[in-house]
Amino acid sequence: MSPSPYALVLDDHPLVARGVAEFLRSRLPLMEVAVAGRTEDVLPLVAERGAPAIALIDFWLAEGAALGLIAELRQHCPGSALAVISGDDDPNVMERVRQAGAHGFIHKQAPPETFARAVEALLCGLAWFESPSSGNQPLRNRDLPVTPAELGLSMRQGEILELVLQGLPNKRIALQYNLSESTVKEHMSSILMRLGARTRVEAITRLRGRRLVLRPPETA
Repeated sequence: MSPSPYALVLDDHPLVARGVAEFLRSRLPLMEVAVAGRTEDVLPLVAERGAPAIALIDFWLAEGAALGLIAELRQHCPGSALAVISGDDDPNVMERVRQAGAHGFIHKQAPPETFARAVEALLCGLAWFESPSSGNQPLRNRDLPVTPAELGLSMRQGEILELVLQGLPNKRIALQYNLSESTVKEHMSSILMRLGARTRVEAITRLRGRRLVLRPPETA
């Protein structure tokens, strides 16, 4: 008896992983969803359950970029659709993902409808590489600027939120600002509460159409 098809989500931030998994379950009710929080958990999971129908992999993991893992999964799971999710706006990231052999790139700021279309296309054997400003998504320079204070956040929380919107995990945010990871987690809890969101994915969705500005422009 062949194993049941399933989707695999790899993200080292539990809230993001859970949010993506819940979204997939809502869109693919007949498909199981497995979640991995570490790169080293992926291949043992594949050995146990077989190749996933689709794997969604965060680009920035604790060990660095996920390019090496993509190559490994291409070898072990030649029939799987491999897609990278990232909040990184650098166009070189998407190109490196393509060159590494992934079948798709989904931006974390994409609307849920776009995310769903991307997953459906990948499961049908199609490629999906769409820049964050393409399609029907609003251009950043048309987004409404908003400051941390207007969101009810401190400046430090605004700085952390800016990196969250770029897809950085807590560990990298902590290193950037020389903070402990526990301090970043405390800030994240406050940020989510202020935004009325349960997960990072939900927070990013709530900020769609608004551009975070850490400091208002100086007036003459």
